[in-house]
Parts: sequence; structure tokens; C-alpha cells
Amino acid sequence: MSLIRVLINGSKGRMGQESVKAVSADPELDLVAQTDLSDNLPEIIEQTKAQVVVDFTTASVALEVSVSIIQSGARPVIGTSGLLPEQVAELQKLCKKNKLGGVIAPNFAIGAVLMMKYAQDAAKYFPQAEVIELHHDGKVDAPSGTAIKTANLIAEARTSSPQTNAEKEIIPGARGANAEGIHIHSVRLPGLVAHQQVLFGGQSQTLTIRHDSIHRDSFMPGVCLACKKVMDLNELVYGLEHLL
Repeated sequence: MSLIRVLINGSKGRMGQESVKAVSADPELDLVAQTDLSDNLPEIIEQTKAQVVVDFTTASVALEVSVSIIQSGARPVIGTSGLLPEQVAELQKLCKKNKLGGVIAPNFAIGAVLMMKYAQDAAKYFPQAEVIELHHDGKVDAPSGTAIKTANLIAEARTSSPQTNAEKEIIPGARGANAEGIHIHSVRLPGLVAHQQVLFGGQSQTLTIRHDSIHRDSFMPGVCLACKKVMDLNELVYGLEHLL
């Protein structure tokens, strides 16, 4: 069986470096190139005949890079956060037009995917929930893509409307961001990697679901899985859960 030819874009970053190590060690994958923002990505895709491009660059260029990958005939595996829903929809249309599979994953950690699934299940019974996401101080976007997706899943699963109380923020932003009626609180501190907890409240009880990534290598099984599974797709999917 021939190896899947993988290019890592954003290879100088922390997630890119971990991806290089993980892909290099996987017996089913062939690391054919490492690129960064200063490189001519379409040209290198053509030269190396890369079949899959893993992108861990920055939110400001995520859409442009993703379009470039698809137009070059490669399958995108996007871990860069910050893409807006309308941008995801645009990329899905482009993949469909080019008959290419693709993956955009707010989080590649298997445990984080399970955390979101369990939160969605709990929302059927606990409609009132809040999300606290904690990341390293180098993360530029807030809230995280994982937190936004979690809020979306909770909102979809609700079978009743949450109770609302009159609130007054003494300091604007004290209650965090509001995504479909769910408050999201973002913490950025050195020493953290990627963490999230979802808190549900009910009559005289609370339920907390938490996931912690202690090291960036926690995302690598998901990255390698996406590189393989994307070869069998003919559309772009949003979320690693579609591959499990």
C-alpha cells in the first residue's frame, strides 16, 4: 500500500513541529515537505505532489491558505482556529466543487471530542450551562474554536429554554462572551496548554465535564487520523467527530 503524501504548513510553529514529528513517525504517512508563511505553498504542493496539507498557521490567513490548498488539488486538514461559520461554508462549497475531502477541526484531541459529545448529551437534561476555556498566553483568538463549537452543540441539543435572570454587569464583559445564550469565559495564562470545562446547573446539583491537554502531542493521534481518513472523503467536514 502506497503511503499518503503529507505536507505540514506552519511547520515552524509549536503545533507544526509536533505534527512534523508525528507524521514522520507514522508508518502510513510520508512527510514530503515542511512549509511556513513565507513559502510558495501552491508551488511546493505541485512539486512534492502532496495529497494532504496539514495547516497550523494563523487565523488571519486561514481562509486564504485553505483556498490555496484546495485549488492546488490537495486535501486540507485545518487545525488553525479562527475561521468564521460563513468561511467554513465557503470552503465546503469549494471542496464539493473540486470533489475533494477536507477536515477542519477546532480540536484534534480525542478526549476533547468526547468532552463535546458528553456536553451535548448532558444539555438535554441541563439546559443551563457555561463554558470556561483556558489556553496558553500565546493563543491570539478568543473564545477558542472548541468553546464555540461546544456552545453550538449544547444549543442544538437543548429540549427546553434556559431560565433567564435580569443581570447587570458592573464591569462590561464580566459575564464573558454570549454564544447562543451560553456564556463563554476565556482564560489566557503562561503554563497552560489547552483546557476546557463545561458547567451545567440544575435543581440543587451541578455537573462539570472537563478535558485537559497537558502537552501538544495530545493532538497528534487526531492529526494523523485526519490525514488518513480525509483520503476517503469527498466533502469537507467540520469537527473530528465525523471521522471517529
